[in-house]
Amino acid sequence: HQHSRYNPLRDEWVLVSAHRVKRPWQGQLEKPPPEDVPRWDPKNPLCPGATRANGKVNPHYEGTFVFPNDFPALQPDAPEPDEGDHPLFRAAAARGVCKVMCFHPHSDLTLPLMSLLEIRAVIDAWAELEAELGASYPWVQIFENKGAMMGCSNPHPHCQVWASSFLPNEARLEERTQRQHHSQHGVPMLLEYAEQEAQRKERLVVENEDWLVVVPYWATWPFQTLLLPRRHVLRLRDLCDSERDSLASIMRRLLIKYDNLFQVSFPYSMGWHGAPTGPHLQEDCGHWQLHAHYYPPLLRSATVRKFMVGYEMLAQAQRDLTPEQAAERLRALPEVHYKLRPQ
Repeated sequence: HQHSRYNPLRDEWVLVSAHRVKRPWQGQLEKPPPEDVPRWDPKNPLCPGATRANGKVNPHYEGTFVFPNDFPALQPDAPEPDEGDHPLFRAAAARGVCKVMCFHPHSDLTLPLMSLLEIRAVIDAWAELEAELGASYPWVQIFENKGAMMGCSNPHPHCQVWASSFLPNEARLEERTQRQHHSQHGVPMLLEYAEQEAQRKERLVVENEDWLVVVPYWATWPFQTLLLPRRHVLRLRDLCDSERDSLASIMRRLLIKYDNLFQVSFPYSMGWHGAPTGPHLQEDCGHWQLHAHYYPPLLRSATVRKFMVGYEMLAQAQRDLTPEQAAERLRALPEVHYKLRPQ
């Protein structure tokens, strides 16, 4: 039966209406992603040796490649905004830097099709960027939009890294809820949550000695997952070599399952949340726990997505199958990519 579940990380509720997934669908059908992406295209601005919109030529890189975003949402030298003349008309300074990181020189390789060494190189580059930009900026947001359905305009495997002079809304919210939980219970919220999910197993998707992936109890998107370390870790830079290796492994296992669910290159938005940086490096951030969110939109098939409209925009989030059902489906999927299985 329908019921609501509380999300302690965002201090909000989600309506679970599992029976709605059975309703007939006559709405929009999405276009599946192309299967014939060329490995190298001189017109693709993310490819090695290609010319970008600003006239700069990419090096012939063979691993990861990081460069300043040619159309940044944040710039380091933005002027101070005018002071508002009323409390309802407030503005604040917003400065920062935006970078793009290519995962691999080949456009037709997504993360689940890369080798563990190649994924490990991505993780190391993430940690380096977090440390570099986090030396001065309070927040470093690493995120990947995969697939046209999630607004990605280029199929080449890449992510973005935005560092800001302020804590964004999601960071401020998680700062408040995690601090409150720690003060009330004496343990980091997501460390306690990972221990509970490891014991219960009903929402567990994949696990190894250092990490686990669950469909969170409070998941909003149909096949949303949360990637959690088993020990208390504040930031990506704090991961040891073995934890980075096991992270590469569990990421590939999860993303292979995602692709195998509907036998399509699975779209999603994902991102890392860790303890704030910059001036916060000198503070006690023990209430924080490093974690990654995966938000995929697909619901019934490769062409039917979950829309967050109407009730979701005006009242509260609503999902169409239980997190336990979603976890069971993902858990049962093979860990060999459908493109690599014997025909």
